[in-house]
Amino acid sequence: MNITRRNVLLGATAAAALGPIAARAQTSEVVIGVIYPFSGASAQMGVDAQKSFETALDIINKNHDFDLPLARGEGLPGLGGAKFRLVFADHQADPQKGRAETERLITQEKVCAVVGTYQSAVAVTVSQICERYQIPFISADNSSPSLHRRGLKFYFRAAPHDEMFSAAMFNFFDAMKKKGSKIETLSLFHEDTIFGTDSANTQLKLASERGYKIATDIKYRSNSPSLSAEVQQLKTANADVLMPSSYTTDGILLVKTMAELGYKPNAIVAQDAGFSEKALYDAVGDKLEGVISRGSFSLDLAAKRPMVGKINAMFKEKSGKDFNDLTSRQFMGLLVMAEAINRAKSTDGEKIRAALVATDIPGEQTIMPWKRVKFDEMGQNNDADPVLLQYIGGKFVTIFPPQAAIAEAVWPMK
Repeated sequence: MNITRRNVLLGATAAAALGPIAARAQTSEVVIGVIYPFSGASAQMGVDAQKSFETALDIINKNHDFDLPLARGEGLPGLGGAKFRLVFADHQADPQKGRAETERLITQEKVCAVVGTYQSAVAVTVSQICERYQIPFISADNSSPSLHRRGLKFYFRAAPHDEMFSAAMFNFFDAMKKKGSKIETLSLFHEDTIFGTDSANTQLKLASERGYKIATDIKYRSNSPSLSAEVQQLKTANADVLMPSSYTTDGILLVKTMAELGYKPNAIVAQDAGFSEKALYDAVGDKLEGVISRGSFSLDLAAKRPMVGKINAMFKEKSGKDFNDLTSRQFMGLLVMAEAINRAKSTDGEKIRAALVATDIPGEQTIMPWKRVKFDEMGQNNDADPVLLQYIGGKFVTIFPPQAAIAEAVWPMK
């Protein structure tokens, strides 16, 4: 399916235009805006996200024998069996484009809720517009901690943020030190957006609290044409652990530059983003044996929860890929929104918001290793437990925490 900058309609029926906002509750379809980058350097993220949302849409609109919200039966019983329809918009990784496209989704496409956005910087502007129009927004895969601390009533995030992810990393470091591994110095390497800055600030704070020394703290320009000077600094410092916070294009350039300059870190523990993406491993995976990335999702969970493997197979049929940390969060984001709209029995923004506030989904009714989905007063789910994954033999295996691990960490990297 081709994505244009305007939109793509999916789902129930590409039916007639909806009536006024007040009349939406009587409609036979529920229209949701989905905003991602479908063009530019991050376009592949949008393509993968689309397949994830299509998989969730299939769960919602059709009958499936899974222990997931709305899987059994067709459509939303709380709205008389109404089907979901998705309207996709392209923010091109530009916060201002995100602002304009969100306003278009709300005022012209008459969406009753919005899900997005991949880049945290775009989530800032998208959520501001949703707040102005009192339209609920689920931040499906954005991880900057500051996003839920802006006093917004219509902002919700079911997945972990980078303080939660980074805490898991430092818990892992502490555990490895107790086993005798040398982990004393860290090199932080992060892009200059809200994602990179929030990630680095969190890691600086945790390093100070846990007694680790920061050998280098390097902020680079996102989508930089060269990282040679920065990598030379990393090589000179030669910290025990390199901790990158980078999207895919920058991650590939980082790894290639490291190889060119002969820098092979003792260990890499990445803040996900590009380091969870197939495109990065297709390009430079031969240089990343043993890299560790944080995550929300592990396909290892399928051994304990068979439906995870079956739903992954549905996604793989559409995309040619397994779920990863990003696409699994996107899938859950739409399901959480649908479950709330069903309980609200309405497409009114305030009623959906109230239903989201009351959300309490057991972890067993998700595809994630989370305790549950329940939002605090700022719209954050604090029960979304992260995992650490290590890239071994061409695939990721869960190595931390112990209750989720299926293998011991290989340390240092091979």
